[in-house]
Amino acid sequence: MPKESGFLDRLSGVLLAALTVVVAISEWSGLAWADRAAAVLSGCLILVLTVQVRRSRQIFVAVGIVLVLAAFLSRPDWSAQLFRALSSAAFIAGFFAALTTLRNTADSSPAIQRAGRFLAQQPPGRRYAALTAGGQVFAILLSYGAIALLGSLASGNARQEPDPEIRAHRTRRMLLAVQRGFVSTLPWSPLAFAMAISTSLIPGATWAGAVLPALGSGVILAGLGWALDTIFKPRLSRPAPPRAPSEDGWSCLLPLLGLLAALVILVGSLHLVTGLRAVAVVLVVVPLMSLAWAWIQAEGPAKGRAVTERAHGFLIRDLPAYRGELVLLMMAGFIGTLGAVLLSPIIARAGIDLSDLPAWVILVGLVWVVPLTGQLGMNPILSVSLLAPIIPEAAAIGVRPSDIIVAITSGWALSGASSPFTATTLLVGSFGNVSALHVGLRWNGVYTALSGLALSVWVVLVAMW
Repeated sequence: MPKESGFLDRLSGVLLAALTVVVAISEWSGLAWADRAAAVLSGCLILVLTVQVRRSRQIFVAVGIVLVLAAFLSRPDWSAQLFRALSSAAFIAGFFAALTTLRNTADSSPAIQRAGRFLAQQPPGRRYAALTAGGQVFAILLSYGAIALLGSLASGNARQEPDPEIRAHRTRRMLLAVQRGFVSTLPWSPLAFAMAISTSLIPGATWAGAVLPALGSGVILAGLGWALDTIFKPRLSRPAPPRAPSEDGWSCLLPLLGLLAALVILVGSLHLVTGLRAVAVVLVVVPLMSLAWAWIQAEGPAKGRAVTERAHGFLIRDLPAYRGELVLLMMAGFIGTLGAVLLSPIIARAGIDLSDLPAWVILVGLVWVVPLTGQLGMNPILSVSLLAPIIPEAAAIGVRPSDIIVAITSGWALSGASSPFTATTLLVGSFGNVSALHVGLRWNGVYTALSGLALSVWVVLVAMW
Protein backbone atom coordinates (compact mmCIF):
# COMPACT_ATOMS: atom_id res chain seq x y z
CA MET A 1 0.00 0.00 0.00
CA PRO A 2 1.48 3.44 -0.91
CA LYS A 3 2.95 5.46 1.90
CA GLU A 4 0.74 8.29 3.09
CA SER A 5 2.06 11.65 1.89
CA GLY A 6 2.79 14.35 4.43
CA PHE A 7 1.85 18.00 4.20
CA LEU A 8 5.24 19.06 2.86
CA ASP A 9 5.12 16.41 0.14
CA ARG A 10 1.69 17.58 -0.97
CA LEU A 11 2.82 21.20 -0.88
CA SER A 12 5.96 20.37 -2.87
CA GLY A 13 3.94 18.55 -5.51
CA VAL A 14 1.43 21.36 -5.90
CA LEU A 15 4.17 24.00 -6.09
CA LEU A 16 6.10 22.01 -8.67
CA ALA A 17 3.01 21.39 -10.81
CA ALA A 18 2.07 25.09 -10.69
CA LEU A 19 5.65 26.07 -11.49
CA THR A 20 5.74 23.75 -14.51
CA VAL A 21 2.52 25.25 -15.85
CA VAL A 22 3.67 28.87 -15.53
CA VAL A 23 7.10 28.04 -17.00
CA ALA A 24 5.33 26.52 -20.02
CA ILE A 25 3.10 29.61 -20.30
CA SER A 26 6.16 31.85 -20.12
CA GLU A 27 7.99 29.84 -22.80
CA TRP A 28 5.00 29.76 -25.16
CA SER A 29 3.66 33.29 -24.66
CA GLY A 30 6.54 35.37 -23.29
CA LEU A 31 4.17 36.97 -20.77
CA ALA A 32 6.07 38.84 -18.07
CA TRP A 33 3.69 37.84 -15.28
CA ALA A 34 4.32 34.14 -15.95
CA ASP A 35 8.07 34.64 -15.72
CA ARG A 36 7.67 36.52 -12.43
CA ALA A 37 5.31 33.88 -11.07
CA ALA A 38 7.76 31.12 -12.01
CA ALA A 39 10.56 32.89 -10.13
CA VAL A 40 8.41 33.32 -7.01
CA LEU A 41 7.23 29.71 -7.10
CA SER A 42 10.84 28.60 -7.60
CA GLY A 43 11.94 30.39 -4.44
CA CYS A 44 9.03 28.92 -2.46
CA LEU A 45 9.75 25.43 -3.75
CA ILE A 46 13.44 25.66 -2.81
CA LEU A 47 12.50 26.69 0.74
CA VAL A 48 10.00 23.84 1.11
CA LEU A 49 12.39 21.23 -0.30
CA THR A 50 15.41 22.42 1.67
CA VAL A 51 13.94 21.40 5.04
CA GLN A 52 13.29 17.89 3.66
CA VAL A 53 16.68 17.01 2.15
CA ARG A 54 19.89 15.82 3.75
CA ARG A 55 22.68 18.17 4.74
CA SER A 56 24.81 17.52 1.64
CA ARG A 57 22.01 19.07 -0.44
CA GLN A 58 21.39 21.90 2.03
CA ILE A 59 25.00 23.00 1.52
CA PHE A 60 24.10 24.05 -2.04
CA VAL A 61 21.28 26.21 -0.69
CA ALA A 62 23.69 27.77 1.80
CA VAL A 63 26.09 28.61 -1.04
CA GLY A 64 23.19 30.20 -2.91
CA ILE A 65 22.33 32.37 0.13
CA VAL A 66 25.96 33.51 0.36
CA LEU A 67 25.87 34.52 -3.30
CA VAL A 68 22.65 36.46 -2.75
CA LEU A 69 24.31 38.39 0.11
CA ALA A 70 27.36 39.04 -2.08
CA ALA A 71 25.13 40.36 -4.87
CA PHE A 72 23.22 42.56 -2.40
CA LEU A 73 26.48 44.11 -1.15
CA SER A 74 28.17 44.53 -4.53
CA ARG A 75 25.53 45.16 -7.20
CA PRO A 76 22.82 47.83 -7.40
CA ASP A 77 20.79 45.52 -9.65
CA TRP A 78 21.00 42.60 -7.21
CA SER A 79 17.22 42.07 -7.16
CA ALA A 80 17.07 41.73 -10.95
CA GLN A 81 19.95 39.24 -10.87
CA LEU A 82 18.25 37.29 -8.10
CA PHE A 83 15.13 37.16 -10.26
CA ARG A 84 17.18 35.80 -13.20
CA ALA A 85 18.73 33.11 -11.01
CA LEU A 86 15.33 32.05 -9.66
CA SER A 87 13.93 31.97 -13.21
CA SER A 88 16.78 29.69 -14.23
CA ALA A 89 16.03 27.37 -11.31
CA ALA A 90 12.33 27.46 -12.22
CA PHE A 91 13.00 26.40 -15.81
CA ILE A 92 15.17 23.48 -14.64
CA ALA A 93 12.52 22.32 -12.16
CA GLY A 94 9.73 22.57 -14.74
CA PHE A 95 11.75 20.70 -17.35
CA PHE A 96 12.62 17.99 -14.81
CA ALA A 97 8.97 17.62 -13.78
CA ALA A 98 7.83 17.34 -17.40
CA LEU A 99 10.36 14.58 -18.11
CA THR A 100 9.43 12.76 -14.91
CA THR A 101 5.85 12.34 -16.12
CA LEU A 102 7.11 10.20 -19.00
CA ARG A 103 9.45 8.24 -16.76
CA ASN A 104 6.64 7.56 -14.30
CA THR A 105 4.34 6.24 -17.02
CA ALA A 106 7.07 4.15 -18.65
CA ASP A 107 8.00 2.50 -15.35
CA SER A 108 4.63 0.74 -15.23
CA SER A 109 4.56 -0.28 -18.88
CA PRO A 110 4.81 -4.07 -19.50
CA ALA A 111 6.15 -3.32 -22.99
CA ILE A 112 9.08 -1.38 -21.53
CA GLN A 113 9.94 -4.16 -19.08
CA ARG A 114 9.71 -6.78 -21.82
CA ALA A 115 11.95 -4.79 -24.17
CA GLY A 116 14.53 -4.27 -21.40
CA ARG A 117 14.68 -7.99 -20.59
CA PHE A 118 15.05 -8.84 -24.27
CA LEU A 119 18.06 -6.53 -24.63
CA ALA A 120 19.71 -7.85 -21.47
CA GLN A 121 19.34 -11.46 -22.65
CA GLN A 122 21.11 -11.02 -25.98
CA PRO A 123 24.04 -13.38 -26.70
CA PRO A 124 27.59 -12.05 -26.10
CA GLY A 125 28.24 -11.36 -29.78
CA ARG A 126 25.61 -8.64 -29.99
CA ARG A 127 24.76 -7.85 -26.36
CA TYR A 128 26.92 -4.73 -26.09
CA ALA A 129 25.56 -3.20 -29.30
CA ALA A 130 21.98 -4.10 -28.32
CA LEU A 131 22.30 -2.57 -24.87
CA THR A 132 24.00 0.56 -26.24
CA ALA A 133 21.32 1.11 -28.86
CA GLY A 134 18.59 0.19 -26.40
CA GLY A 135 20.14 2.43 -23.78
CA GLN A 136 19.81 5.36 -26.19
CA VAL A 137 16.12 4.75 -26.79
CA PHE A 138 15.41 4.16 -23.10
CA ALA A 139 17.44 7.25 -22.14
CA ILE A 140 15.26 9.51 -24.27
CA LEU A 141 12.11 8.13 -22.66
CA LEU A 142 13.28 7.52 -19.09
CA SER A 143 16.28 9.85 -18.61
CA TYR A 144 18.34 8.45 -15.68
CA GLY A 145 15.62 5.86 -15.18
CA ALA A 146 17.07 4.10 -18.23
CA ILE A 147 20.22 3.24 -16.28
CA ALA A 148 18.16 2.18 -13.27
CA LEU A 149 15.94 -0.12 -15.39
CA LEU A 150 18.49 -1.60 -17.79
CA GLY A 151 21.19 -1.66 -15.09
CA SER A 152 19.01 -3.74 -12.78
CA LEU A 153 18.03 -6.09 -15.61
CA ALA A 154 21.65 -6.42 -16.77
CA SER A 155 23.06 -7.08 -13.30
CA GLY A 156 20.21 -9.52 -12.56
CA ASN A 157 20.93 -11.36 -15.80
CA ALA A 158 24.64 -11.53 -14.99
CA ARG A 159 23.99 -12.88 -11.49
CA GLN A 160 22.46 -16.00 -13.04
CA GLU A 161 25.92 -16.95 -14.33
CA PRO A 162 27.51 -19.41 -11.83
CA ASP A 163 31.10 -18.82 -13.00
CA PRO A 164 32.48 -15.82 -11.02
CA GLU A 165 34.99 -14.87 -13.74
CA ILE A 166 32.37 -14.78 -16.49
CA ARG A 167 29.90 -13.04 -14.16
CA ALA A 168 32.35 -10.22 -13.34
CA HIS A 169 33.19 -9.55 -17.00
CA ARG A 170 29.57 -9.77 -18.09
CA THR A 171 28.40 -7.35 -15.38
CA ARG A 172 31.04 -4.74 -16.26
CA ARG A 173 30.48 -4.94 -20.02
CA MET A 174 26.69 -4.82 -19.80
CA LEU A 175 26.66 -1.89 -17.39
CA LEU A 176 29.15 0.06 -19.51
CA ALA A 177 27.05 -0.58 -22.62
CA VAL A 178 24.01 0.89 -20.86
CA GLN A 179 25.92 3.89 -19.49
CA ARG A 180 27.66 4.72 -22.75
CA GLY A 181 24.39 4.38 -24.63
CA PHE A 182 22.89 6.88 -22.20
CA VAL A 183 25.70 9.45 -22.43
CA SER A 184 25.70 9.24 -26.23
CA THR A 185 22.20 10.79 -26.22
CA LEU A 186 23.25 13.80 -24.12
CA PRO A 187 24.80 15.80 -27.00
CA TRP A 188 21.66 15.76 -29.19
CA SER A 189 18.47 14.70 -27.39
CA PRO A 190 15.91 17.51 -27.01
CA LEU A 191 14.93 15.89 -23.70
CA ALA A 192 18.46 16.03 -22.26
CA PHE A 193 19.50 18.76 -19.84
CA ALA A 194 22.71 19.20 -21.85
CA MET A 195 20.83 20.49 -24.88
CA ALA A 196 18.12 22.28 -22.89
CA ILE A 197 20.52 24.29 -20.72
CA SER A 198 23.10 24.96 -23.44
CA THR A 199 20.62 26.35 -25.95
CA SER A 200 19.14 28.61 -23.28
CA LEU A 201 22.56 30.09 -22.43
CA ILE A 202 24.14 30.56 -25.88
CA PRO A 203 22.57 33.45 -27.86
CA GLY A 204 21.09 32.39 -31.19
CA ALA A 205 21.38 28.67 -30.50
CA THR A 206 18.53 26.27 -31.31
CA TRP A 207 18.07 22.53 -31.12
CA ALA A 208 17.19 22.33 -34.83
CA GLY A 209 20.40 24.15 -35.73
CA ALA A 210 22.64 21.91 -33.62
CA VAL A 211 20.97 18.50 -33.78
CA LEU A 212 22.69 17.11 -36.90
CA PRO A 213 26.32 17.75 -35.87
CA ALA A 214 25.38 16.85 -32.27
CA LEU A 215 24.13 13.50 -33.57
CA GLY A 216 27.64 13.03 -34.92
CA SER A 217 28.96 13.44 -31.37
CA GLY A 218 26.52 10.76 -30.22
CA VAL A 219 27.67 8.39 -32.96
CA ILE A 220 31.30 8.91 -31.92
CA LEU A 221 30.53 8.20 -28.26
CA ALA A 222 28.47 5.09 -28.99
CA GLY A 223 30.72 3.77 -31.75
CA LEU A 224 33.94 4.22 -29.81
CA GLY A 225 32.46 2.41 -26.82
CA TRP A 226 31.49 -0.53 -29.02
CA ALA A 227 34.92 -0.55 -30.68
CA LEU A 228 36.77 -0.61 -27.34
CA ASP A 229 34.55 -3.41 -26.06
CA THR A 230 35.17 -5.44 -29.23
CA ILE A 231 38.94 -4.86 -29.38
CA PHE A 232 39.60 -5.40 -25.69
CA LYS A 233 37.19 -8.27 -25.19
CA PRO A 234 38.27 -10.15 -22.05
CA ARG A 235 39.96 -13.50 -22.52
CA LEU A 236 38.40 -16.19 -20.38
CA SER A 237 40.36 -19.01 -18.79
CA ARG A 238 37.70 -21.39 -20.16
CA PRO A 239 34.97 -21.02 -22.82
CA ALA A 240 31.65 -19.61 -21.71
CA PRO A 241 28.78 -22.13 -21.79
CA PRO A 242 26.05 -21.63 -24.42
CA ARG A 243 23.06 -19.54 -23.35
CA ALA A 244 19.43 -20.23 -24.04
CA PRO A 245 17.96 -17.75 -26.56
CA SER A 246 15.43 -15.17 -25.43
CA GLU A 247 11.78 -16.14 -25.76
CA ASP A 248 10.97 -12.74 -27.27
CA GLY A 249 11.91 -11.48 -30.71
CA TRP A 250 13.01 -8.09 -31.98
CA SER A 251 9.36 -7.23 -32.54
CA CYS A 252 9.02 -6.57 -28.80
CA LEU A 253 10.95 -3.34 -29.41
CA LEU A 254 8.38 -1.98 -31.86
CA PRO A 255 6.14 -0.28 -29.25
CA LEU A 256 9.20 1.41 -27.77
CA LEU A 257 10.43 2.60 -31.16
CA GLY A 258 6.95 3.76 -32.11
CA LEU A 259 6.69 5.86 -28.96
CA LEU A 260 10.13 7.32 -29.57
CA ALA A 261 9.26 8.16 -33.19
CA ALA A 262 6.03 9.86 -32.14
CA LEU A 263 7.85 11.88 -29.50
CA VAL A 264 10.65 13.04 -31.80
CA ILE A 265 8.25 13.85 -34.66
CA LEU A 266 5.92 15.84 -32.42
CA VAL A 267 8.68 17.80 -30.71
CA GLY A 268 10.61 18.39 -33.94
CA SER A 269 7.65 19.43 -36.05
CA LEU A 270 6.16 21.77 -33.42
CA HIS A 271 9.61 23.25 -32.84
CA LEU A 272 9.96 24.06 -36.54
CA VAL A 273 6.36 25.18 -37.11
CA THR A 274 5.98 27.41 -34.04
CA GLY A 275 9.55 28.70 -33.88
CA LEU A 276 9.56 27.99 -30.15
CA ARG A 277 12.54 26.48 -28.40
CA ALA A 278 12.51 22.67 -28.41
CA VAL A 279 12.48 22.70 -24.61
CA ALA A 280 9.32 24.83 -24.66
CA VAL A 281 7.64 22.20 -26.81
CA VAL A 282 8.87 19.42 -24.53
CA LEU A 283 7.29 21.13 -21.51
CA VAL A 284 3.84 20.64 -23.06
CA VAL A 285 4.14 17.62 -25.38
CA VAL A 286 5.77 15.21 -22.92
CA PRO A 287 3.17 15.54 -20.11
CA LEU A 288 0.34 15.22 -22.65
CA MET A 289 1.91 12.10 -24.18
CA SER A 290 2.39 10.68 -20.69
CA LEU A 291 -1.26 11.30 -19.89
CA ALA A 292 -2.32 9.54 -23.10
CA TRP A 293 0.00 6.61 -22.32
CA ALA A 294 -1.44 6.34 -18.81
CA TRP A 295 -4.93 6.22 -20.34
CA ILE A 296 -3.86 3.36 -22.64
CA GLN A 297 -2.37 1.45 -19.68
CA ALA A 298 -5.49 1.86 -17.53
CA GLU A 299 -7.79 -1.17 -17.50
CA GLY A 300 -11.49 -1.53 -16.96
CA PRO A 301 -14.41 0.75 -17.75
CA ALA A 302 -13.47 3.47 -15.23
CA LYS A 303 -10.37 4.63 -17.09
CA GLY A 304 -10.92 8.28 -16.26
CA ARG A 305 -10.99 7.60 -12.55
CA ALA A 306 -7.92 5.37 -12.73
CA VAL A 307 -5.92 8.01 -14.60
CA THR A 308 -7.07 10.73 -12.18
CA GLU A 309 -6.01 8.67 -9.17
CA ARG A 310 -2.67 7.92 -10.78
CA ALA A 311 -2.07 11.60 -11.56
CA HIS A 312 -2.96 12.49 -7.97
CA GLY A 313 -0.50 9.91 -6.63
CA PHE A 314 2.20 11.15 -8.97
CA LEU A 315 1.63 14.74 -7.86
CA ILE A 316 1.67 14.28 -4.09
CA ARG A 317 3.83 11.18 -3.68
CA ASP A 318 6.02 10.26 -6.67
CA LEU A 319 7.12 13.72 -7.77
CA PRO A 320 8.14 14.96 -4.28
CA ALA A 321 10.27 11.83 -3.89
CA TYR A 322 12.79 13.47 -6.23
CA ARG A 323 13.38 16.27 -3.70
CA GLY A 324 17.12 15.61 -3.46
CA GLU A 325 17.66 15.67 -7.21
CA LEU A 326 15.47 18.76 -7.54
CA VAL A 327 17.42 20.75 -4.96
CA LEU A 328 20.72 19.76 -6.57
CA LEU A 329 19.61 20.67 -10.11
CA MET A 330 17.77 23.87 -9.17
CA MET A 331 20.63 25.15 -7.05
CA ALA A 332 23.16 24.28 -9.76
CA GLY A 333 21.25 26.55 -12.13
CA PHE A 334 20.76 29.22 -9.46
CA ILE A 335 24.40 29.25 -8.35
CA GLY A 336 25.69 29.15 -11.91
CA THR A 337 23.50 32.04 -13.05
CA LEU A 338 24.16 34.30 -10.06
CA GLY A 339 27.78 33.24 -9.71
CA ALA A 340 28.47 34.10 -13.35
CA VAL A 341 27.16 37.65 -12.76
CA LEU A 342 29.44 38.09 -9.75
CA LEU A 343 32.44 36.65 -11.59
CA SER A 344 32.04 38.81 -14.70
CA PRO A 345 33.59 42.02 -13.25
CA ILE A 346 36.42 40.02 -11.70
CA ILE A 347 37.19 38.42 -15.05
CA ALA A 348 37.01 41.83 -16.76
CA ARG A 349 39.44 43.37 -14.26
CA ALA A 350 41.81 40.45 -14.79
CA GLY A 351 41.84 41.23 -18.52
CA ILE A 352 40.63 37.80 -19.55
CA ASP A 353 39.17 37.96 -23.05
CA LEU A 354 38.69 34.63 -24.77
CA SER A 355 37.86 36.31 -28.08
CA ASP A 356 41.61 36.81 -28.54
CA LEU A 357 42.02 33.04 -28.81
CA PRO A 358 41.53 31.08 -32.04
CA ALA A 359 38.05 29.62 -32.36
CA TRP A 360 39.30 26.03 -32.41
CA VAL A 361 41.07 26.52 -29.07
CA ILE A 362 37.84 27.74 -27.46
CA LEU A 363 35.78 24.88 -28.89
CA VAL A 364 38.27 22.21 -27.88
CA GLY A 365 38.58 23.84 -24.46
CA LEU A 366 34.80 23.54 -23.96
CA VAL A 367 34.98 19.83 -24.75
CA TRP A 368 37.50 19.29 -21.94
CA VAL A 369 36.64 21.84 -19.26
CA VAL A 370 33.21 20.37 -18.42
CA PRO A 371 34.51 16.85 -17.64
CA LEU A 372 37.52 18.30 -15.82
CA THR A 373 35.32 20.39 -13.52
CA GLY A 374 33.18 17.29 -13.08
CA GLN A 375 36.15 15.61 -11.43
CA LEU A 376 36.04 18.41 -8.85
CA GLY A 377 32.40 17.73 -8.03
CA MET A 378 30.81 20.42 -10.20
CA ASN A 379 27.49 19.52 -11.79
CA PRO A 380 27.58 20.22 -15.57
CA ILE A 381 24.66 22.64 -15.14
CA LEU A 382 26.77 24.64 -12.70
CA SER A 383 29.98 24.60 -14.74
CA VAL A 384 28.24 25.46 -18.03
CA SER A 385 26.23 28.27 -16.37
CA LEU A 386 29.46 29.74 -15.03
CA LEU A 387 31.26 29.38 -18.35
CA ALA A 388 28.55 30.81 -20.58
CA PRO A 389 29.15 34.52 -19.80
CA ILE A 390 32.85 34.34 -20.69
CA ILE A 391 32.30 32.47 -23.97
CA PRO A 392 32.59 35.02 -26.78
CA GLU A 393 29.70 35.62 -29.15
CA ALA A 394 29.77 33.05 -31.94
CA ALA A 395 30.07 35.70 -34.67
CA ALA A 396 33.00 37.35 -32.85
CA ILE A 397 35.14 34.22 -33.24
CA GLY A 398 33.84 33.26 -36.68
CA VAL A 399 31.67 30.27 -35.80
CA ARG A 400 27.96 29.50 -35.56
CA PRO A 401 26.08 29.23 -32.24
CA SER A 402 25.45 25.56 -33.07
CA ASP A 403 29.22 24.95 -33.11
CA ILE A 404 29.45 26.11 -29.51
CA ILE A 405 26.47 23.93 -28.57
CA VAL A 406 28.13 20.86 -30.09
CA ALA A 407 31.30 21.52 -28.09
CA ILE A 408 29.47 22.09 -24.79
CA THR A 409 27.18 19.08 -25.08
CA SER A 410 30.10 16.86 -26.08
CA GLY A 411 31.92 17.87 -22.92
CA TRP A 412 28.73 17.36 -20.92
CA ALA A 413 28.53 13.76 -22.19
CA LEU A 414 32.16 13.13 -21.24
CA SER A 415 31.41 14.36 -17.74
CA GLY A 416 28.50 11.91 -17.55
CA ALA A 417 30.88 9.05 -18.32
CA SER A 418 33.79 10.05 -16.10
CA SER A 419 32.75 12.24 -13.16
CA PRO A 420 32.40 10.25 -9.91
CA PHE A 421 29.76 12.75 -8.79
CA THR A 422 27.20 12.27 -11.57
CA ALA A 423 24.10 10.09 -11.33
CA THR A 424 25.30 7.88 -14.20
CA THR A 425 28.51 6.72 -12.52
CA LEU A 426 26.83 6.45 -9.11
CA LEU A 427 24.09 4.21 -10.51
CA VAL A 428 26.46 2.04 -12.54
CA GLY A 429 28.78 1.70 -9.53
CA SER A 430 25.91 0.60 -7.31
CA PHE A 431 24.87 -2.13 -9.77
CA GLY A 432 28.46 -3.23 -10.31
CA ASN A 433 29.37 -3.18 -6.59
CA VAL A 434 32.23 -0.75 -7.20
CA SER A 435 32.71 2.92 -6.37
CA ALA A 436 31.67 5.70 -8.71
CA LEU A 437 35.33 6.75 -8.84
CA HIS A 438 36.22 3.25 -10.04
CA VAL A 439 33.58 3.48 -12.78
CA GLY A 440 34.65 6.95 -13.89
CA LEU A 441 38.42 6.48 -13.93
CA ARG A 442 39.10 2.74 -14.17
CA TRP A 443 36.23 1.50 -16.30
CA ASN A 444 35.80 4.66 -18.37
CA GLY A 445 39.21 6.34 -18.16
CA VAL A 446 40.54 5.21 -21.55
CA TYR A 447 37.10 5.62 -23.11
CA THR A 448 36.82 9.21 -21.87
CA ALA A 449 40.32 10.14 -23.03
CA LEU A 450 39.87 8.67 -26.52
CA SER A 451 36.35 10.08 -26.83
CA GLY A 452 37.63 13.49 -25.79
CA LEU A 453 40.30 13.40 -28.49
CA ALA A 454 37.83 12.24 -31.14
CA LEU A 455 35.24 14.85 -30.12
CA SER A 456 37.91 17.57 -30.14
CA VAL A 457 38.64 16.77 -33.77
CA TRP A 458 34.92 16.55 -34.53
CA VAL A 459 33.97 19.99 -33.13
CA VAL A 460 36.79 21.60 -35.10
CA LEU A 461 35.71 19.86 -38.31
CA VAL A 462 32.08 20.90 -37.71
CA ALA A 463 33.13 24.53 -37.21
CA MET A 464 35.28 24.48 -40.37
CA TRP A 465 32.47 22.86 -42.35
